Amino acid sequence: MGTAAGAAMAGTGVASAESIPSGRVAKELRPGGEYDRFIAKRAAADEFSGTVLLAHRGEPVLERAYGQADKDRARPNRMDTLFHLGSINKCFTATAILQLVQNGKLALHEKLGTYLDGFTAEIAGTVTVHQLLTHTSGLGRPPVGPGSEELTWDTVQEVWEGTLKLIRGEPKTRFTPGTRYEYNNDAFTVLGAIVAAVSGQNYYQYVREQVFEPAGMTRTGFYTRPQVLAADDIAHSYTVDRKTGKLVDFTTSQMFPYVGLPAGGAFSTAGELLKFVTALREDGTLLRHAFTELATSGKTVVPSEEDPLLMCSHYGYGFATHIFDFHRLFGHTGGGPGVGASYNLYPDLDWVSVVLGNYDSTATKPIVAKERRLITRK
Repeated sequence: MGTAAGAAMAGTGVASAESIPSGRVAKELRPGGEYDRFIAKRAAADEFSGTVLLAHRGEPVLERAYGQADKDRARPNRMDTLFHLGSINKCFTATAILQLVQNGKLALHEKLGTYLDGFTAEIAGTVTVHQLLTHTSGLGRPPVGPGSEELTWDTVQEVWEGTLKLIRGEPKTRFTPGTRYEYNNDAFTVLGAIVAAVSGQNYYQYVREQVFEPAGMTRTGFYTRPQVLAADDIAHSYTVDRKTGKLVDFTTSQMFPYVGLPAGGAFSTAGELLKFVTALREDGTLLRHAFTELATSGKTVVPSEEDPLLMCSHYGYGFATHIFDFHRLFGHTGGGPGVGASYNLYPDLDWVSVVLGNYDSTATKPIVAKERRLITRK
C-alpha cells in the first residue's frame, strides 16, 4: 500500500481567496492565523501529532500535517496519511441503517428480534433499533477493554463472530431500555449485524459499496492489523504508557485489534472525511435530506463537557450534536489508545473541521475547543 502521489507535504497550508469569507474570524482561521499558530505551537512541543483540515463552503481553507506516522521509520504524517477514526465509524454504521430505513427494509421502532436471532427473549422482544442508535438500549457488556479471548483472534471472521457471541451471551440489559443514556459500543456492533442481515451483504462490503464509494472515499476502509503494520501510509497509534509516562507504539502491541467493528475502527484521511460530510449534505448521495436531518438532530440528552459556551449536547442517530455559543454543530469524536479524532459541521456558518491524531485524545481536545471558539466567534 503506497503513499498517494501529489499529497500535501507536512505543514502545508491551502487557501482560496474566493472561498474564504472576509472579516476577523476568517483571518483567525486562515494559514498563519490564530488557529494555525495554536496548532503549530502544540505540535512543536510534541503535544499533537496528526492532520488538521478546515473547509468553508466545501473548499479547504487550511490543511496541516504534523508529527510522525511511524517513529521507528521516521515517516512523517502527511495530508494523505490514513488515521484510525475510532468511534467516528458510528456515523458510517448509522448512515447504513438509515439507508435501509429510507428504502423500507427496516424500521426504527422494530425490536431487535425482528432482524437478529440468538438473543434472550427479554432482549429480543424489548430493545428497539432506535434505542441501539441512541445509546439508550442497555444492551451488551459493560464498557471495558478487550478480554483475553479477544486478543487471540486473528481473522476477520473470528473478530466478527466472536464479538457477536459475547454480546449475545449477556442474559439481560444493564437497565430498562429507553430509560437513560449510556454510551454503548456493543449496540453499534449489533447495528452492523442488522445491516448485514437485512441487506444480505456482510457489513464491510455494504459500507464500502453504499457509504464509502458513493462519497468518493476511495481509500477509507477497515484495514487489518497486518495491513496496518505493512503500510507506509497508515499512521501508527502512540499512547502514553501509564507506568513510564512515555509514548509507546500501541499498533505493535497485542492489545491492538485485528480489525475494526461497526462501533469503531475504520481508517481514513482528513480529506476523505470532508468528502463524507459533503456527500451527507447532497440530497440522495448517501441519504435523502430528510433522513440526514433525522440522523443529525438530537434524540437524547448527553452530559456536556465543562465549557461555558457549550449550551447543550445531544446524541442523534450515530451523530453527536451540540449548541455552542448559539450555533449548532454536529459530527463525532473518536478516542482510544493513540487515537484522537474529531470532525464537526457548522451548518449555519458553513464550516467543516477535521482533526485526526495518532496520540491519545487528550492531545486533540484543546485543538477542537479552539476551533469551536474561533468558528463561532461573533
